[in-house]
Amino acid sequence: MTGVAIAQLEKRYRSHGYDEIVALENVDVTIEHGSFVTIVGPSGCGKSTLLRILAGTLERTSGQVLINGRSVNGPTREMGVVFQSPVLLPWRSVLANVTVPAEIQGMEKKAAVQRARALLATVGLSGFEDRYPAELSGGMAQRAGICRALVHQPDFLLMDEPFGALDAMTRETMNLELLRIWREQGITVVLVTHSIPEAVFLADRVIVMTPRPGRIAEILPVELPRPRTLAMFNTPEFGRHVTAIRRHFSTEAELD
Repeated sequence: MTGVAIAQLEKRYRSHGYDEIVALENVDVTIEHGSFVTIVGPSGCGKSTLLRILAGTLERTSGQVLINGRSVNGPTREMGVVFQSPVLLPWRSVLANVTVPAEIQGMEKKAAVQRARALLATVGLSGFEDRYPAELSGGMAQRAGICRALVHQPDFLLMDEPFGALDAMTRETMNLELLRIWREQGITVVLVTHSIPEAVFLADRVIVMTPRPGRIAEILPVELPRPRTLAMFNTPEFGRHVTAIRRHFSTEAELD
């Protein structure tokens, strides 16, 4: 496994009667297999655009994007995607929601159901397989969304502000849960967040992006021991990492 290699990536939007919008420009980054990378930057800087290009759901204008050595030219089974809202289908049970990607990709039904049940057990949702999304809390629904993204056993998990709508305590719990899943599943995670502390807490490296057009301002290694604990938020080492990222922005509000 070789991970992700992005070289000279650009994305430009062209609309009739409007000026061209440059969303991403000269983006170069390598993401090692099995690592955890977070992306921060001001609103509109192209973070989500970059994730959509990696997922193969948005075409790039120019440049190269390689996943495990192969060019990305559309959606691939190697990617699992989690959005801010889990977008569970209200008419399907939790188990049936989790198996959606497996059905789309033609996986054998029995194996997919077994995999889904195992994932739900991993995130503490055993006993909720036959419940419906309306019966779940926000954190439970997001856990189900993560299971859905992992059911087809992808190599990479792409996450776009997955915990942004959760309350602070649930968000902390979900951060710990995500780190545990990442460790157990052995996957590569790329997560977009507006929270600098969250970016530092989760990542091996933090990619800091500039205002539009989105470029990489800096890639900062996070030199904190693993496994991470919530107590680290109060350490000087953690504060130094946060400060190193925050200096790229004139105010905290720029990330909101």
